Amino acid sequence: MSFASDARAPADSLFRRNLRAFAANRLAFGSAIVVLIFVVMAVFAPWIAPHDPAATDLFRRLQPPAWMEGGDWAFPLGCDALGRDILSRIIYGARISIFIGVAVILVATVVGILAGLAAGYLRGWVDIVISRIVDILLGFPYLIFAIGLMAMMGPGLANIILVMAYKEWVIPCRVVRGETLAVRELEYVEAARAVGASDRHIMLREILPNILSPVLVVATIRMADVIILEAALSFLGLGVQPPTASWGAMVADGRAFILESWWVSTFPGVAILLLVLAINVASQGLRDAFDPRFSE
Repeated sequence: MSFASDARAPADSLFRRNLRAFAANRLAFGSAIVVLIFVVMAVFAPWIAPHDPAATDLFRRLQPPAWMEGGDWAFPLGCDALGRDILSRIIYGARISIFIGVAVILVATVVGILAGLAAGYLRGWVDIVISRIVDILLGFPYLIFAIGLMAMMGPGLANIILVMAYKEWVIPCRVVRGETLAVRELEYVEAARAVGASDRHIMLREILPNILSPVLVVATIRMADVIILEAALSFLGLGVQPPTASWGAMVADGRAFILESWWVSTFPGVAILLLVLAINVASQGLRDAFDPRFSE
């Protein structure tokens, strides 16, 4: 039996009300639809992409977009220096960006929640150790920190997830710690202690369900930053390796041809812009709807 059942009923009602407030925000809701389109595109890439993203054809090297002279509507966004279809590579590149973003945020959020709950509820030396680790990690610039670790570990999909999650957990940890400190002395938590509930039960069953909203907002906001960081690492050659399609690597591939074949770098750059902008706008709408400081 949970001692926060009475508190959760209003919380559930508040959650639904906040969702309705988010849906009423047309700009944020529209941005969420754009994000959903990218997700669908990534999931169904093998059926949506018109060509094999790794298939090369040097006869189509640097072929322009279909609406330009020399273009072909079978390759609507043109081809890169190896004759690979840019549209197909963008579609498959969405898989990498979204998968890495979701994987990093999931790992970091789980670790951050557990660490934040322990620091905020147990206090004492546990709080001191976790807080000092967080302070040390926050002292390093994120990109330089990631570049250093990737240089030591080597490029690859698994390594890039581990490197970004290695520091990303500190953000949800700080949020959860602050929220835990605010609710640990409330009546339903005191009632759980009074009947002898264990610390694990109190943290996971009484406190956690009532602080998930700000954690959800923070995780959504951080998703855009993770996608940008993955693109930056791939641009530097430290991320996902060829022939796997990655937006950052595609932008890097077109640097040498940016003046005469602008489409090679521009279209994957636009894809990064659209996805990150949509996530940011949607996350701002989530913040306004779920954070009491921004609610009416």
